[in-house]
Amino acid sequence: MNKHKEGKKIYKKIKQLFPINRSLTGEGNRKSLKILKSISKQLRLLEFKSGTKVYDWVIPPEWNIKDAYVKCGNKKIIDLKKNNLHLVSYSEKINQILNYDELNKHLYSIKNKPSAIPYVTSYYKKRWGFCIEHNKRKKLDKHEKYHVFIDSSFKKNGNMTIGEIFIKGKTTKEIILSTNICHPSMINNELCAPVILSYIGNFFKKKKTYYSIRILFLPETIGAITYINKNYRKLRKNFQAGFHVSCFGDKGKFSMISTKYNNSYSDFVAKKILKENKDFKIYPFKYCGSDERQYNFPGINIPVVTLTRTKFGKFKEYHNSDDNLRITNPQTLQKSFNFLIKIIDEINNNRKNITKNLSHIKSLDSNNLNLKSKYKLKVFSKTKCEPFLSKRNLYRHVSDSLLTNDEFIMFNLLYYGDGLKIYDISKILKKNPSEVLSVAKMLKKNKLVDLKR
Repeated sequence: MNKHKEGKKIYKKIKQLFPINRSLTGEGNRKSLKILKSISKQLRLLEFKSGTKVYDWVIPPEWNIKDAYVKCGNKKIIDLKKNNLHLVSYSEKINQILNYDELNKHLYSIKNKPSAIPYVTSYYKKRWGFCIEHNKRKKLDKHEKYHVFIDSSFKKNGNMTIGEIFIKGKTTKEIILSTNICHPSMINNELCAPVILSYIGNFFKKKKTYYSIRILFLPETIGAITYINKNYRKLRKNFQAGFHVSCFGDKGKFSMISTKYNNSYSDFVAKKILKENKDFKIYPFKYCGSDERQYNFPGINIPVVTLTRTKFGKFKEYHNSDDNLRITNPQTLQKSFNFLIKIIDEINNNRKNITKNLSHIKSLDSNNLNLKSKYKLKVFSKTKCEPFLSKRNLYRHVSDSLLTNDEFIMFNLLYYGDGLKIYDISKILKKNPSEVLSVAKMLKKNKLVDLKR
């Protein structure tokens, strides 16, 4: 018997998808989803118009890229065709001769990983840029001229594409599985998860399940926000348990990011299966960073757990060209596939023992403390799903680094804006209450939260 039958198929399909350039929108996403559809025939492609308002966001123009390079003389020193990560995603068109100083302002590299190409995006502000190995960047001739060429297009009347698999069970109650499809030419983040989930869909369509299964393939953040915006009532009404799957193909220990209050049925099931392994890791929600943010946001409150191997930001290949086919193998992928089968089987087979989701925590331990009244202020987020912070100049436009301390506090104030007090949130984050209050006042000034006694 072939122990790694699905693992070998998954690896082969990942290898096929690796060269395709994916982003928030565009033909690369459609092509990738059509390849996934060859695995799971019931996968549907859903199109959402650019310019559509979804909560605080607007779906961006559809971006497509034909070619991009930087030439010195007749030699291409940066070439999109050699690696998709060479181009900053959503770069605008350019065809110019530049000197070194002009070019260098638009280059990104990683000093402490000098042989790797970084992954950088600028989705919501028009700019152009290239990513390059730091070793090569240091060798660029400062006296030369450089031909910079990007052949990209933005369609205001274009679409964002989302993939959806629905497997009908005996009940309308659903298990939600979601992942992202917007990362170009990286294996652990993110190709492993969508391919594994496609095979999960193919596996369960052949079985009779008690719960229905909905599998979503989403451009990160904007895709999740759009799908929730258009389907919130259905999702909320039929939700039984949910899992966002990210960075699920490396050899790291199986891990999870808990839901916001760590008290849902999704948490219960994930922990039960995790604990079947000798080694596992559980991260609190404050260290979230993918689409679990949108499901768990105040006003949405769909308790989705994130399942991962080595968490995003925690492996040295994260968001760079070292996240390639060497990071995984069929055996590892088979284990990840089997883990998800266990999660779904656990929910279907033990439904009589389900405990209801506990109501979320309104206060921690601040009621009986002699606190200054300003730390007893309750925080209420004013948007459904995460607000679009970049348009308010509260968050960077270029995604080339991890969160700063103030950004970490800012995002978590929004996530825990269910009426928790400043002091309670500071305890969760292990931050000084005065520091948390300062950021909360900034968010109130920008009309993103209310602070009430």
